Amino acid sequence: MSEVKKIATRDSYGNALVELGKEHEDLIVLDADLAGATKTGIFKKAFPDRHWDCGIAEANMTGIAAGLSTCGKVPFISSFAMFAAGRNFEQVRNAIGYPHLNVKIGATHAGISVGEDGATHQCLEDLALMREIPGMVVLNPSDDVEAKAAVKAAYEHVGPVYIRFGRLAVPVINDTPDYKFEIGKGIVLKEGTDVSIFATGLEVNEALEAAKLLEADGINAEIINIHTIKPLDKELVIASATKTGKVVTVEEHSVIGGLGSAVAEVLCEEAPTKMTRIGVYDRFGESGPATELIKKYELDAEGIYKKVKAFVK
Repeated sequence: MSEVKKIATRDSYGNALVELGKEHEDLIVLDADLAGATKTGIFKKAFPDRHWDCGIAEANMTGIAAGLSTCGKVPFISSFAMFAAGRNFEQVRNAIGYPHLNVKIGATHAGISVGEDGATHQCLEDLALMREIPGMVVLNPSDDVEAKAAVKAAYEHVGPVYIRFGRLAVPVINDTPDYKFEIGKGIVLKEGTDVSIFATGLEVNEALEAAKLLEADGINAEIINIHTIKPLDKELVIASATKTGKVVTVEEHSVIGGLGSAVAEVLCEEAPTKMTRIGVYDRFGESGPATELIKKYELDAEGIYKKVKAFVK
């Protein structure tokens, strides 16, 4: 059996920018002294005149991007999620969100899978922060294929977009002929009847693996990839919840304000359903190897399996 290909979505981001840059001269990339880590350095090598390093000054970078967007450019600003969404929140809100400017935010190194960098750099709040900004599209791709598609979709979308990328190499699961990325549309990866599992980002693959373990116990789980946190695919959420009668959300993010909250809001108003959320429960991350942290926080397939089984039974 051949080994599953693994690629970090931050690498996908850098490669996608280069491909788009070949087609669109209005695409500009700005980074905050982290081009090697965010992988925008790949774009810099290909298009040095269209890559601007703004130094460790994320707020200034955001203001520059806002100005560029009013001059017909399509700027992508890049930094770690902790800085792009956290340190930068006021500038993103007021300089990009409020005037609804055509700026894209490429936020890498999100979640506990940042690993050894520890709690200060493991942003578990960015999806909540960004989906709160009016008009902001929030994307969280699950693998290399989806990340590249998300970057392309972000460029084509007129308006602000936040895209979450990871540091850890993750399995490529969307390399199928029928794969289609559309902002605001979830993807049913596996049909099921007993429980609906809505997953996002690197947790999509873990949910698929958990479904195999559940199947062995006679639990038929429906697995849905929610790559767009906002706008959420409400129709799909309601349809699946109505079908199975039980809902689980899985995210490498705080259970407060992210995918779990978004799904709960829809179901509470439209289709009340028994539900549980899997994620990080009101705590900070910690330093350690990424895969070990994912296991410790029970965000791996085994952890998801145990929680879903207990919930369903």
